[in-house]
Amino acid sequence: MGLFTMPSLGSDMEAGTLAEWLVKPGDRVSRGDVVAVVETQKGAIEIECFEDGVVDELRAEVGAEVPVGAPLALILAPGEDRPAERGPEPQHPKPPTAQPVSPLPPETPHGPAASPAARMRARDLGVDLAGLTGSGPGGAILLADVVPPAEVMPQPVPRADAQTEMRRAIAAAMTRAKREIPHFYLSATMDVQPARDWLSARNADRPPDERLLLGALFVRAVVLAARAVPVMNGHYRDEAFHPAPGVNVGVAVALRGGGLVAPALIGAERLDLPATMAGMRDLVMRARAGRLRGSEMSEGTITVSSLGETGAEAMAGVIFPPQVALVGIGAPQLRPWVVAGAIVPRHVVTVTVSADHRVSDGRQAARFLAAFEKQIATPEGL
Repeated sequence: MGLFTMPSLGSDMEAGTLAEWLVKPGDRVSRGDVVAVVETQKGAIEIECFEDGVVDELRAEVGAEVPVGAPLALILAPGEDRPAERGPEPQHPKPPTAQPVSPLPPETPHGPAASPAARMRARDLGVDLAGLTGSGPGGAILLADVVPPAEVMPQPVPRADAQTEMRRAIAAAMTRAKREIPHFYLSATMDVQPARDWLSARNADRPPDERLLLGALFVRAVVLAARAVPVMNGHYRDEAFHPAPGVNVGVAVALRGGGLVAPALIGAERLDLPATMAGMRDLVMRARAGRLRGSEMSEGTITVSSLGETGAEAMAGVIFPPQVALVGIGAPQLRPWVVAGAIVPRHVVTVTVSADHRVSDGRQAARFLAAFEKQIATPEGL
């Protein structure tokens, strides 16, 4: 028997609002299944189950604000009998700001049956609920059913209050991180002309959906550098550093309506370059559509923040706790550079590592930058 509890989706999160149940009592679930949607200050997050079993009881109602760690559901292991005593009373929605909302509302004069979260996303994306097919009981439209039209990928426009809340959440988290983590910074400017030339040749005869971007090479180089210098990859918790067994690289994504999220590419060390590019595209698309998963928001082990092809030439970021390092990559700049004793024009980038001095020092950060530079100088090996 196990209690499925409200997960922590960030160091600044104290509670989340249950927006939608995607399971009901009696449903079988497996590890990794998305079972609920939770609204936080950073948007709607899909929450996964971390064990196999059968949903015995839902202990929180849609609309309830549930503290981190509080029970959401009771899940019985395969073959396990239901306990004799019932658990605590379900968490209820907060009155009186909104009318209580049932998990699967009936069809209304305003449109087909749909969950509150599905209606909110449809409004943000400009999608007509009448044209969707619901996967919920009785054909009710759930959050996962609301996707942008394939031919046009409109970005949700966050409500003004949502933008304000996100900005406040980011400000609070970054203020606490800067105050509590003893940051230090190390930068290096490096030649990326070989990577750009290799990329141009590799993409020349490929369709757009198979082309790689320079950002994918950067992310892959960070992953390999993190494996080479494991002290930069992991979490600082309970006054100790816990190195991560794999690399869940966070990718900073700027949302069109304002705000920033950094979902993780889980198990990035197992992905080759094309798979890394595909994973990044998927993360960006789902981040901007509000369809990220809880594990992607909470299990990152190192984060990359890149300014893309245009912008400032250097950036020093604030670490996302409980991670211990963040890699800021400036926009490529055309500069005079010495190659084989001659001054030639080359594209270079400035890479800055923000690191936690409780865990690492300048020597280890320098090793990380050297490993990154070695990888980016030989892109065919990525």
